[in-house]
Amino acid sequence: MKRSALVVAAIVAGFTAVSVPAAEPVSPASLVEQADTLFDRSTGAFDFDAYEANLREAIHLYEEALPLLDAGDRPLQAHVLNTLAQAYFELATAYVAADVDKEAAFVAGKDHALASLRLDPAFRAAEATSFRDALGVAGDVAAVFWYGNNFGSYLNYHQLEAIFGGGARDVPVCYERAAALDETYLGGAPLRSLACYVARVPAFLGGDMVRARELFHRAIAIAPDFFENQVNLAELVLKPTGETAEACALLRDVIARSTDPTAMALWPLYNELSVRQAQKVLATLTCP
Repeated sequence: MKRSALVVAAIVAGFTAVSVPAAEPVSPASLVEQADTLFDRSTGAFDFDAYEANLREAIHLYEEALPLLDAGDRPLQAHVLNTLAQAYFELATAYVAADVDKEAAFVAGKDHALASLRLDPAFRAAEATSFRDALGVAGDVAAVFWYGNNFGSYLNYHQLEAIFGGGARDVPVCYERAAALDETYLGGAPLRSLACYVARVPAFLGGDMVRARELFHRAIAIAPDFFENQVNLAELVLKPTGETAEACALLRDVIARSTDPTAMALWPLYNELSVRQAQKVLATLTCP
């Protein structure tokens, strides 16, 4: 009886294996296209809470596609790696709560950005002598910017590495290089991130509040509808220097413009985060 049962089971298993057609393999290009659609926030109405699932699934699909990409298709490799670096940073800053998970996301983001930088033969050649010099000759604005953003955020959890390992010196080099390549990238992001850096660090690491103010104003001139430019200026420069009335005015302006669907739709994820931050900072100020 037992033998009969085993034979039947084997027959059924064999029949199933023969009868069920194998699923068609999904091409890497198709995976990237699906991921791009999920990652996109410029099409249709944006729902901040619902977007988290899209972002996580986009990351999954990009990572599934990555090892399948043609090694000779450098533009597509760079696109996938750079978008992964951006997506991990955004996941950490927008949706992840636990520090251990944030750090893991920043590590993944910096690793993908570094892989993108190393697609460039000029970067690899310079890196053989000096990693910092290599950052200074990087040719891909997205790769060098997202490396700096993710690495800088990772260093917040590793202060000794930041100071004694030289990491804190690498971060502004990334932003300087990104600004040289395209200071308008992502609403003035290279200028904004460099301004945040020099506003936060001590003078011996390049801290300079006057320069931070100038950089924020340049970013605002480039992208007045990227709310983070104003919020960061208010929080990191005007508030610490006691310019409370000016800080309050900027933050109130951002909150007021959040009721404009057109303004919010220009940078949906970042403007939503900026409005929330503006409300938090405003609550800490005694405004006139």
